[in-house]
Amino acid sequence: MELTLAELARRLGAELRGDGSIVVHGVAGIREAGPGLVTFLANRRYEEFLAGTRASAVIVPPGTAQVPVAALITPEPYLAFVESLRIFDPGMEETALPGVHPSAVIDPAAEVDPTARIGPFAVVGPGARIGARSVLMAGTYLGPAARLGTDCVLYPRVTVRKETEIGDRVVIHAGAVIGDDGFGFAPDGDGYRKIPQVGHVIIGDDCEIGANTTIDRATIGVTRIGRGCRIDNLVMIAHGVDVGDNTVICAQTGISGSVRVGRHVVIGGQAGVTGHVTIGDGARIGAQGGVTKSIPEGESWSGYPARRHLRASRGYAALRELPEALKRLRQLERRLLALEERAPGGGGDQPA
Repeated sequence: MELTLAELARRLGAELRGDGSIVVHGVAGIREAGPGLVTFLANRRYEEFLAGTRASAVIVPPGTAQVPVAALITPEPYLAFVESLRIFDPGMEETALPGVHPSAVIDPAAEVDPTARIGPFAVVGPGARIGARSVLMAGTYLGPAARLGTDCVLYPRVTVRKETEIGDRVVIHAGAVIGDDGFGFAPDGDGYRKIPQVGHVIIGDDCEIGANTTIDRATIGVTRIGRGCRIDNLVMIAHGVDVGDNTVICAQTGISGSVRVGRHVVIGGQAGVTGHVTIGDGARIGAQGGVTKSIPEGESWSGYPARRHLRASRGYAALRELPEALKRLRQLERRLLALEERAPGGGGDQPA
């Protein structure tokens, strides 16, 4: 797609400063962009690259001075950049063709909206329901009695097990597994007996779930992901977890069973959360944080075991000083020992 800057500014709701007849065809980073491309400046740390940019235009916040090329001025340059990506690449890079591919296996008892797209080697089980305009790409599996809402996209090799309920406008990336058995075993003599996992998973509207993420069905009841959540790649969410609306969970995080996560929570990458705790609304957990107890709403915690971020930061700062502190401590011990030996009654005054 090609657009003039004047048309792009209109579609972004931005103020144009410069030649509106310039034609652009894509978006790139401020250091990589060349002629015909639009870049953006959302972080002042990158302002040093502005003078040398070869882009045809830059999306900038109000008050940015000395822009060497045409400027698209908006209070939210990063959101305008995101919208520019949608404008220049409006479709998916891959999709299933309209209709049902001849190699797909659709159970006669399944309900598939006529506008849905089913790719090659996809399997749809008995009693499953697929809403309008939803897409199942190659090799996907939708189990018995599973429900997929409208305008959803399941990328290749997504597995959705039985009775899972997925809302509208949900995107699930390649290799994710939704509704598999939770990890439940009871000790039985010298071995373990599997606990049947008879619950299911409910995923709210407008969620996006990353590649190779796993969300387990509940032992009984529901594992629930609220509306508008963003879950990164390689995340593990165990049975019976309840995640509130608009929560963000970054890559390689593991959340143990029966955890309650509030709304608008942000969990950093590689964090771990022990079972049966509650994370309050608006809380933030730093990367690699090890959560062993409940976190009040609105607080920021980090470290292992996780504690309030300011306290954890002070602990890390003190830890960096530990080698030098130990060195000084040994020096003081040697000086003290020398003083004691010279003192009356000390080792230095003992007769030979």
